[in-house]
Amino acid sequence: MTEYRRLRVALLGAGAVGSQVAALLLRHGDELADRAGASLELAGIAVRNLDAPRDVDLPRELFTTDAESLILGADIVIELIGGIEPARTNILQAIGSGADVVTANKALLATHGPELFEAADRVGASVYYEAAAAGAIPIIRPLRDSLAGDRVVRIMGIVNGTTNYILDRMDTEGADFADVLADAQRLGYAEADPTADVEGYDAAQKAAILASLAFHTAVPLDAVHREGISSITASMIEEARSAGFVIKLLAVCERIEANGDESISVRVYPALVPQSHPLASVHGANNAVFVEAEAAGSLMFYGAGAGGVQTASAVLGDVVSAARRHIAGGVGVGESTRANMPIVPIGHVTTRYQITLEVADAPGVLATVAGILSDGGVSVATVVQTVEGEAEPTARLIIGTHRAAESALSATVDALAGSSVVERVVSVLRVEGE
Repeated sequence: MTEYRRLRVALLGAGAVGSQVAALLLRHGDELADRAGASLELAGIAVRNLDAPRDVDLPRELFTTDAESLILGADIVIELIGGIEPARTNILQAIGSGADVVTANKALLATHGPELFEAADRVGASVYYEAAAAGAIPIIRPLRDSLAGDRVVRIMGIVNGTTNYILDRMDTEGADFADVLADAQRLGYAEADPTADVEGYDAAQKAAILASLAFHTAVPLDAVHREGISSITASMIEEARSAGFVIKLLAVCERIEANGDESISVRVYPALVPQSHPLASVHGANNAVFVEAEAAGSLMFYGAGAGGVQTASAVLGDVVSAARRHIAGGVGVGESTRANMPIVPIGHVTTRYQITLEVADAPGVLATVAGILSDGGVSVATVVQTVEGEAEPTARLIIGTHRAAESALSATVDALAGSSVVERVVSVLRVEGE
């Protein structure tokens, strides 16, 4: 039997992901040692409550509430407690002690990533975070390593399984948002408070991480435009299908020209995706990240975006990478943010739109609406009109536009909302992936 150098691994957190990581480390230790070139000893698991119920039966003697002592004696620290504190302090302690860090903490990386990476650079350590952006899907290493010699132009990602599950059920079954959300909560796909998922906060954190990596520029979370899916209705889903689209909550990160400079736009919103696009066929709680690069062309990474054992796979991949670095020696892999490109607000984005209006069913209304759009510099591509009611009929206009700047579209929608012929602006959806 091969004798390997022993590396001590500290695990912080034993929730759905942490307990699976611990179980796999214990169960497949010999295989992992062969792959890493080092024996990976689970030195301990730091938790807040020693007696809390756990999904996996783990040796009691591994648990401790003394995270600091565990960290200071480790070669590799796995942080899976989530949130900002004490995770930030724990990771900085680990880096300061010379340990490499593996984390799945998207919220922490989206808000304090530059601080953590700079701390690691100072001591030659590494921070690994494959599980932070898309669960089990390998996307961090491809962006950081495989595409390092290329130029990423655009990323479109379905990076939140809860919202994809909801929108997919609404599309395939014609169900209402509230009903599907309740099902998602019963199945464990959505939290009791689903705000982070359905309002796009989770996806925005992942978008910031992906954009920072792809464009070699630190992207703060507050620079990400964010909209959620709580306003999406069954009728909007049906109208999208009739026009040849599906609605997906997308994280979009792309290079654009703004004010004469190459800039970055990072945004999260529900968008119309052509039924022919690969992202349109991502069903259930799965995730997918579609990458467009100048030389490599179009690439798509697909798989489980969440789940304890699935995410544990990505975490352990990072643990093996960290172990290999320890054995090989040398400084850690740093994060490149030297491009320092400007990040522009959503007003600079240009795309097509679908605008749905409720208007009075009267002569001249369509001409008035078309005039408002023309005055705003928004060109009409298609119009579908339906009429409901008999005593006081109301027309519903579904207007597809040619490409227009978001700033022009926003001003035009305001003008439509203030017009005497428009009773209500029902929805405005962008088209992505054409």
